[in-house]
Amino acid sequence: MSCKELFGGTYLLLNPQEATLLDLLRLLFSSKLENRSFIECPVDIKAEEFRQRWLLFTSIVAQKLLFTSGNTMKMMGDNLELWLNTLSSNGGFLGLFKNKLKGKVITPDASSATFMSVAGFLDYRVDLVKSIQDKNDDAKYKALLSMMASKFSYENEEYIENAVTNRWHMKFWGLYSFWNDFQELWSTKAIILQDTKTKPNLIVVAFRGTQPFNSAQWITDVDLSWYELPNVGKIHSGFMKALGLQKNSGWPKEIDQTSKSNHLYAYYTIREELKAMLHANEDAKFIVTGHSLGGALAILFAAILTLHEEAWLLDKLEGVYTFGQPRVGDQAFGDFMKESMRKYDVKYRRYVYCNDLVPRIPYEDKTLFFKHFGPSLYFNSLYQGQVLEEEPNKNYFSVLWVIPKILNAVWELVRGFFLPLVKGKEYKDTWLMTLARFVGLIIPGVSAHLPPDYVNVTRLGSLREIQDLSVSETSKTD
Repeated sequence: MSCKELFGGTYLLLNPQEATLLDLLRLLFSSKLENRSFIECPVDIKAEEFRQRWLLFTSIVAQKLLFTSGNTMKMMGDNLELWLNTLSSNGGFLGLFKNKLKGKVITPDASSATFMSVAGFLDYRVDLVKSIQDKNDDAKYKALLSMMASKFSYENEEYIENAVTNRWHMKFWGLYSFWNDFQELWSTKAIILQDTKTKPNLIVVAFRGTQPFNSAQWITDVDLSWYELPNVGKIHSGFMKALGLQKNSGWPKEIDQTSKSNHLYAYYTIREELKAMLHANEDAKFIVTGHSLGGALAILFAAILTLHEEAWLLDKLEGVYTFGQPRVGDQAFGDFMKESMRKYDVKYRRYVYCNDLVPRIPYEDKTLFFKHFGPSLYFNSLYQGQVLEEEPNKNYFSVLWVIPKILNAVWELVRGFFLPLVKGKEYKDTWLMTLARFVGLIIPGVSAHLPPDYVNVTRLGSLREIQDLSVSETSKTD
């Protein structure tokens, strides 16, 4: 039995591989979505507005391009990472040149504690800020810890273990890889660590976000498909699949992972790991976090715990901290989650930096697509924060915002040169991040999504209201 039959609600499923050029052109001029080879949905689901059809069109085209370019993207990413690490291992351009002349070029080991991802080269910072860390019951510390853990989740296991145990002096439980039944890939990753110095101990689950050259993860991001779960709402299907949605059984409360070719699924594995850790340390609490796609998986993890009525775990859930998180569900899903957060007293902190593109997608549409819930902890390019119902320019593609976004991108480029003079050398943009800032002049919002600005937000950001903020306190404005 398929998921659409199991859930019993409405659904909209895109099958881009089945779409021809003629099919796509017809889509733009007809509101009827049923009886198309590349769209599955009930007959009463229609795209009445051209804007909705255009969004479906762009989603399908983007997925087709990503399907065909997947191997090329992986090769580019692997080569770029190898080149960056070779450069670093040999002491920079000059050192690499000298070592080549001597025939002694150092080849980096991709599994070593010194090998970094592209995300690592965008932001070299490893240590927490001691002045913030000393206030370990403070909301700012939890935000900093969450964002740094989210940044580490992009790295290899040896790198993370070395940083967490030797620099943070915390317990590292591991880097986990999870199976996606629909992509048939180990495409979801998460790390678990534990701050043993806090009272109570704090366990952190950080989901890895979208890697720049991982086509499978980008396909998850751009896919506008959704399922409607009864009494819950519409939820982005790609995010559910990444979290562990079962192909033939949906979201059963229990599964036997030993009988599925040793496949591990993110939601089920992490849930059981948390139960074991928390039973061994009953005073401990845990937080769930992630950057980009990782943020979507973090809030969805809490949603499925609620769906399965995991009250004991939800009582142990201190908060969900997301950074640059895309939209996950519709208005009904938001209402379901706000009630759950209130019931179990779970904090939901959704951080948005300035013109970051990702929190503004998928396009907000109450009838067909998605909508954020809860407050936006919005920070401008001076790292000044506000608690808003929705981030400014919520759908990004507004003509009125084109010039302000470009001017802000120019300022961000300039800021990278003098911020270290004011705040210290750890705030200097890496040369790779500076290149990304130049890309941001052409596509404002892309460089704003990268980890460095979110790390800066958690270190430098000012937001007095965050100490007492909860979803219930802001629900009246939603």
